[in-house]
Amino acid sequence: MADMDGILQNKDKDYGIGIPVAGQSFFLKGSDNLDWGMKHRLSRIFNEKSGRTVMLAFDHGYIMGPTSGLERLDLNIVPLIKYADSVMCTRGALRSVVPPSMDKAICLRYSAGTSILTELNNECVLDIADAIRTNASTMAVMVSIGGTYEAKTIENLVRTADMGYKYGIPTMGVTAVGTDMVRDSRYFATASRICAENGANIVKTYYCDGFEKVVNSCPVPIVIAGGKKLPELDALELCYNAINDGAAGVDMGRNVFQSEAPEAMIQAVRGVVHDSLTPKQAFEMFNDLKK
Repeated sequence: MADMDGILQNKDKDYGIGIPVAGQSFFLKGSDNLDWGMKHRLSRIFNEKSGRTVMLAFDHGYIMGPTSGLERLDLNIVPLIKYADSVMCTRGALRSVVPPSMDKAICLRYSAGTSILTELNNECVLDIADAIRTNASTMAVMVSIGGTYEAKTIENLVRTADMGYKYGIPTMGVTAVGTDMVRDSRYFATASRICAENGANIVKTYYCDGFEKVVNSCPVPIVIAGGKKLPELDALELCYNAINDGAAGVDMGRNVFQSEAPEAMIQAVRGVVHDSLTPKQAFEMFNDLKK
């Protein structure tokens, strides 16, 4: 039987913090041996110059319905798309609202299931044909490590990765956090590594204390979830700290579309992610643009 303490404890582990991955020809960690099509799609998501991405997430409705700020996607989201590198959305929102002329990478919400009205995380996955039809750059699958549906969601990830490798579409593992799960580096490092080991080419997870351990123990790029709405300066500090600790980008939703000035906020986030602005500089940019 596995030694749970030996697997999960962070004490005395060597994460190689500060030591870059050696001998890579492709600009994204863990992607050297992927096929051309996979690399091409990843290059649409991540900026080659900075090696990072600003994703605009508005897939909340698939479990939450008309979330505050997402009541009218055409009015609240479409004007923001031009500032993002990638949009994370459902196929329903993509087809009904997002302009086909949009030249942005598509992170397609590829798993679906129970809503907030029942027990979350009991999900299935879509048909790979729909990811191909919608020209998705990556397929996002929720994985509930430590939850009731752990085995089922890992199976969803494995099946998605298998089809993704067959057709050249990367997979993003999205770590779910249940009410009984501790949000610390031990949990997120475990969940992120399991996603990568099972075929995810990108992992989306949450920022936490000791986040550099999460990043360094995961062999593929990590983007952070924005989570619940924070004051604008706090959200920019979250972005800054995550990038400094090695995140390859952010997937922001509520901290952008629920902001008092969403267009100003997403541009300030871009300033942190791609231009290395400090939170103070980005907040000044936000206030200037807000006017």
